[in-house]
Amino acid sequence: MAERILVVDDDLDSLKLIGLMLQRNGYEVSAANTGSQALTKAMAEHPDLIILDVMMPDMNGYEVCRRLRLNVDTKTIPIIMFTAKTLIDDKVAGFEAGADDYLTKPTHPAELASRVKAILQRTAQRRQQANMSPAIGIVGAKGGVGTTTLALNLAAARVMAGDTAIVVDYRPGAGTIGLSLGFPQAHGVASVLQRPPGEITPRLVEAELTTHASGLRALLSSAQAQERQLTINTDAVIATTRALRQLGRPVFVDLGAGYTSLVSNLQRELDHIMVVIDTNPISSMMARELLNEMHNWSGNEPHRTSVVAVQHVAQAKQLTWQDFERIVGQPIRSVIPPGSDIILQAVQARVPPVTLQPAVMFSNQVIKLAEDIHVKVQLAAQQAIPE
Repeated sequence: MAERILVVDDDLDSLKLIGLMLQRNGYEVSAANTGSQALTKAMAEHPDLIILDVMMPDMNGYEVCRRLRLNVDTKTIPIIMFTAKTLIDDKVAGFEAGADDYLTKPTHPAELASRVKAILQRTAQRRQQANMSPAIGIVGAKGGVGTTTLALNLAAARVMAGDTAIVVDYRPGAGTIGLSLGFPQAHGVASVLQRPPGEITPRLVEAELTTHASGLRALLSSAQAQERQLTINTDAVIATTRALRQLGRPVFVDLGAGYTSLVSNLQRELDHIMVVIDTNPISSMMARELLNEMHNWSGNEPHRTSVVAVQHVAQAKQLTWQDFERIVGQPIRSVIPPGSDIILQAVQARVPPVTLQPAVMFSNQVIKLAEDIHVKVQLAAQQAIPE
């Protein structure tokens, strides 16, 4: 279906010219020649875009724009202000009123068409992202800190809470989630990532998911050595992650350890990233460097990262958590107590530890963390929806 554009201008010649140009570009056009008529049509038709003239006799475009932004039914409609006014103050007034873009008359038809196309694409992308399931990455400051165990159990905890969580292990040839769940030959990741990115659809990815008896679904890498030879295509990983976000809620991504090319390329697709450390100060120092890379070079904002500490054994003497926070340079969101006994029992039973014994301290803390991150990501998603 063609996008509908409402054009508002008291100059009938301008209405006709703009309308004809938009129709030639495949858009459906509606017209209004007063501010009050624009408000009425916007409410009734809910167009995909409004092109709004500033100078009108009954109500200027700034006021129309403000009223549209205050109405819950029209506040997300993108607006291009279109006027003969060229002063910077006029443009500022348009943006302050809530306009998404500003064009001055006269403008070349190609420029208007380009602006319209860009705004519609940007708006569609925002809405798609707002409707997609959250994706949460888990990356270790170094190897051996418990990254995979945490990713698996966070996903299992959300399944226990009633979600349709999926966990994905982007480590062909080094996958261990399948081993711990009793699926040693699962190679869904390798199968999907060998396809061209354009062929990776939710339906294709869903066919490669492995479903555990607990209800947890997983896209798994095996530990088979030949899978290590697979060249991971960044675009294929991104396409797979986007497909997973349409299949499960939420999606937990095991990113392995360190600031790899996988983390660098995928982090923009993730709503939140947990950096896992243990009680060794070395991992805290490495976490600080990892966070700096994510924040400074790839645009991952600090509020979209958390630090989680995993205790492997109870220690009588160790640095305080305040000491670790000073080293990392960021607060520690959660401390996961030792769980080696329950983890071993769970591997033998081929179920996630939180599913096997949800009441023990290890499981209890993971379940709390899963709920904490769930709430945080949900709130962030609500704030990101275009106003």
